[in-house]
Amino acid sequence: MKNLAILGATGSIGDSTLSVCRDNAHLYNVTLLLASKSVDKMLSLCLEFTPRYVAMSCSAATKELAKKLNKENCSSQVIQSEEELLQLLSSTEIDAVMVAIVGGAGLKTTLTAVKAGKEIFLANKESLVMSGQLFIDAVKKSGAKLWPVDSEHNAIYQALSPKLQNTLGHCELTSQGVSKILLTGSGGPFLNTSLSDFANITPKQAVKHPNWSMGQKISIDSATMMNKGLEYIEARWLFNASREQLQVIIHPQSVIHSMVQYIDGSVIAQMGNPDMRIPIAHVMGGGERIESKAGNFDFFSAPEFTFSAPDYQRYPCLKLAIDACYHGQHATTALNASNEVAVDAFLKGQIQFTQIAQLVERVLQQTSTQPIHSIEQLLELDKQAKVSTLEIMRRDILC
Repeated sequence: MKNLAILGATGSIGDSTLSVCRDNAHLYNVTLLLASKSVDKMLSLCLEFTPRYVAMSCSAATKELAKKLNKENCSSQVIQSEEELLQLLSSTEIDAVMVAIVGGAGLKTTLTAVKAGKEIFLANKESLVMSGQLFIDAVKKSGAKLWPVDSEHNAIYQALSPKLQNTLGHCELTSQGVSKILLTGSGGPFLNTSLSDFANITPKQAVKHPNWSMGQKISIDSATMMNKGLEYIEARWLFNASREQLQVIIHPQSVIHSMVQYIDGSVIAQMGNPDMRIPIAHVMGGGERIESKAGNFDFFSAPEFTFSAPDYQRYPCLKLAIDACYHGQHATTALNASNEVAVDAFLKGQIQFTQIAQLVERVLQQTSTQPIHSIEQLLELDKQAKVSTLEIMRRDILC
């Protein structure tokens, strides 16, 4: 059995990961659970899985959880500091890490696990969006095993040759006959909404994804298609793809999770129900097929499959992300940081839906093109971009 750490244990990916663990208890020992503030849910998980260690990123939540675990006589040890958490992730007590923390907050913990040579189940796209080359270089240097968990990247991974699967970050797509990676996206809940109505979109409307059950932040990103833009950047790093080798396709049914087109005219697609337990089971099985309980796709009750090119007037965030991908690490880091602030402001009712892209664009325009050589530089740039976003919002476009 492998000792598993789940970073983001109380979120939707954490839920799906633990579901796969329940159905494959012989494969993984849940050793560490990390969350932010969901104390009651974490308590419930501790009582069910009895992880040796548990951590909360919020100090108040840490104290509250410790009291409740003590009251329940649960043996799980509460980690008290970030330093202690990072030491644990580097230790021999952890074999594999599911990285499911949303946003840039997962960067430091993820890189720590990578540098320690762990098996990494990567569901936090921001780690690659922000750190890109630094991340890929760390994987190669440490010998960490990297598994893409996002349904799109996992689909691409499954459609590639074993040689390419084993050289993530340094794939030679052309030599293996790959002509293009086709990254599919549903188009979100506003695919057919009139553009004139976009300024009136509410957070309640935007979080209702038509196919997937996700957290609030990623649901908004899916509505703006910034999520697809971040996935585009992630795919560029995972598969070492050029701009000509990456294409986004709108596929509203979310059945084909992504495809790989080869020079002989073949297209290999990975398909299935829109359920994150499928890619999670794939990576946790080490490429072997294990039980996910996601259910088989029913072709006879399926709607017709449709495809279209993305409309950048409808999805300006997608265009911003694609352009930032080839401007450099400074641009993708600023893009991600600004978007986090803008989405939070929209969810709080402080800005309009259309102003998310406007804010991000303005921050990108004033971001310096400094080269990035360290994690410290990335974190400082992330901080600066968030401050700039707040300043612009307060000065110019606060509702």
